[in-house]
Order: sequence, then structure tokens, then C-alpha cells
Amino acid sequence: MARPRVLSGIQPTADSFHLGNYLGAVRQWVAMQETHDAFYCVVDLHAITVQPDPAELRRRTRIAAAQLFACGLDPERCTVFVQSHVREHSELAWVLICLTGMGEAGRMTQFKDKSAKYGEGAASVGLFTYPILQAADILLYHADEVPVGADQKQHLELTRDLAQRFNHRYGDTFTLPKPAIPKEVEKITDLQDPTSKMSKSSSSPQGILDLLEQPGPLRKKVMRAVTDTGSEVVADEENKPGVTNLLRIQSALTGTPIPELEARYAGQGYGTFKKDVAEAVIETFTPIRERTEKLLADEHELDRLLAIGAERAGAVARATMEKVRDRVGFLPRV
Repeated sequence: MARPRVLSGIQPTADSFHLGNYLGAVRQWVAMQETHDAFYCVVDLHAITVQPDPAELRRRTRIAAAQLFACGLDPERCTVFVQSHVREHSELAWVLICLTGMGEAGRMTQFKDKSAKYGEGAASVGLFTYPILQAADILLYHADEVPVGADQKQHLELTRDLAQRFNHRYGDTFTLPKPAIPKEVEKITDLQDPTSKMSKSSSSPQGILDLLEQPGPLRKKVMRAVTDTGSEVVADEENKPGVTNLLRIQSALTGTPIPELEARYAGQGYGTFKKDVAEAVIETFTPIRERTEKLLADEHELDRLLAIGAERAGAVARATMEKVRDRVGFLPRV
């Protein structure tokens, strides 16, 4: 029986993934490569919607790819590639843009949120059509499932709408993707503001745990994490959001249930607890950082791995676009 196909992507917009990226996405991708025909891409086309420096984009794309392999994605078990290495993404996006209504695109809440952040005058047409490129990413590979968080559900609904519209107008072509509900991971919050999500765009440097950070700074960040009044190590979202966040982190990294951790630290105060959280973070991150550094030091090997992924992804994408071009009515090149 054929495995269901899954597709997901991550933007190369920082010098390192952070703990939230790892727990919420990448670690789950590693598990899914065992059960799915998995396609994962570094979405550099999406990244240029905010006009990054070209040299920085190129460097961060390599760093993102190296981290994916370092976290456990295996080229023999899944397909890992850079989005711009498969040009059919852009071509299919244009076809889908021509099927999308202005009002339909304008209702995407992420565009509204990002426009408010960057200022309406600074928001590009690329940012406006971002969800349609995302739809092309998914439909190009006939993905059966797409891992989605709450902020991406609307985009997947648009993808399904566009697939149905194309199929109705031009004949059955695209698979309608379903949301893959990833294993539930509690929200990881900013160490300095535990009421806010850990995020590269909104957290302070001291509030984020980066995968590629050295043990010393990681330990300091955990030890300086905001806690709460009292000294009891208990999960209480309302009254102890800082301690609750640290419990979630330790539970996620060690596999120990939170009630068991609460019992372990009963009567011990925050000091021992924070030291153990820091060690769990360091033990998880150190081998990933070392493998990433090794890959980045050997660009030829990293390029070889990405070329394998691009060839495999490209073969699927080319077959899809050949069918799309014919059905839309483009004159074939002789």
C-alpha cells in the first residue's frame, strides 16, 4: 500500500531555528518520514516577500538545509530540497493566481497581520499572493496531507478551493490535501515574556533558545528565564506561566510527563529545576549544532544532498506541470 504523501516547508529567515521550530515542526517531520512519502523544502521564494539581503538569504538557506539534515531528515527516507531549485513552483503559482479572486486573496488574515506590521505601503504584491504560492507548493506534489498549525488552516482551505476550481474547469488534475494534525505540542513561549509565543520576529534575543547556540549562552538564558512568585514547581497557566513554559520544555525534550516533573521537584525550588531544564536543552541541541557545523563546513556534500532532493522533487513537479500546461491550453514548445 502506497504511503500518503506529505509536504511542508520552512523559511530561511534566521541564522538558526529555535526551540519552537524544532518541537512544532522539524522534530515531527523526522517522525513522519517513517510513515509518509515526505517532501520538505526550504522556502526561499517565500522568504523574498520581505526583501532580504541576497547574500544573507543564500547563507541562511544553506544553514536551514543543514539543520534539517542535522535534526534527522534522511535523504534516503524523504525528499529535502530548496524551493527555488524547482522552477515549477513559480509557474504553477502564476496559473493559480489567475484563478484566484482579489477578494478571496484579500481575506487571508496573515496578509492583514503582516501588512499591519510592515506598513501598508511596504507590503508587496508577493506578500499578498504568498498563500497562492503556498498552494502551488502543495498541489505541485499531489500532497495528501499537510501539517498545519492554527495560523495556516486558512491557507490550506484556499489550497483546497483552488484545486477544486482547477479540477472543475480543466478536468481532474490535483489531489485535494487534508490537514495533518501533528502530535500535539504545547505552545512554547518567550523565556522573558511567557505570555507571548517564542518567535524570531517578536521575541527578544534573551527570550529565544536557538538550536545552534553554544551551551554557555543557552544555560544562561534558561537560568535567567522569568519565573513567578512563590517557589513551587507546578504547571499553572494563569498564575505561573513562566514555570509552566519551562515544564513544557523539559517534558517535550525528555519525554517525562509534567505531573511526574512536578512530583520530582516538590519542595526543591526553582534553582535545581532550571539547571535540569538547561541540561535537557543542551543535551538535545549540542549534537544538532555539531552536525550542522560539519555540513556547513563541507558545502560540496550539502550541495550534493540538496541536488538529490531537487532532482527527485523536480521529476514530480515536471510531470504535474506538463499536465497543467496541456489542460490550461498553453501551446507546447516543439
